[in-house]
Amino acid sequence: MAVSSVRILGTGQLLELQRRLRAAGGENIRSSMQRRIRRAAEPLRDDLQSTIRGLPIRSAGRGSGKRGGPSPTTRPLRATLAEAIRISVRTSGNPGARVYVDKGRLPPDLRNMPQVINEGRIRHPVFGNRRRWATQTATPLWWDKTVRTHTPRMTAEVARVLDDVRRRLE
Repeated sequence: MAVSSVRILGTGQLLELQRRLRAAGGENIRSSMQRRIRRAAEPLRDDLQSTIRGLPIRSAGRGSGKRGGPSPTTRPLRATLAEAIRISVRTSGNPGARVYVDKGRLPPDLRNMPQVINEGRIRHPVFGNRRRWATQTATPLWWDKTVRTHTPRMTAEVARVLDDVRRRLE
């Protein structure tokens, strides 16, 4: 599963329901449905953010005779990644809820980092020196495991929202 997005879809049901909402002119019902679907996705987003913030990243350590020092950047890696996790809810076109990493909110040098960390092995130049590389490890598949635990709950919640809206339209 890609780190970039998670989608909970009931495409046929949502499209049919969207047509009925438009026909009924139920703007209040539509905004309520969007709000409830967003609320169903928020625990997943929050858990993904807390998981990445607490994700241990280990290094082999410095070898004998190697120098160290402070990081050349001031931005915290895990907090930066956590802030880029977003929710999108659509009821038209391609309807559903989507939890994704917004790469536009990441600095250019970190755009691939969510996928790299999910793989569990991070290779990077030492202090920007491309002739010396370091390897760090993280818990692999952190995104996939977190999504897998939330998917049944989200699917059930979205189905419950759709049933409620369908009942209100009848």
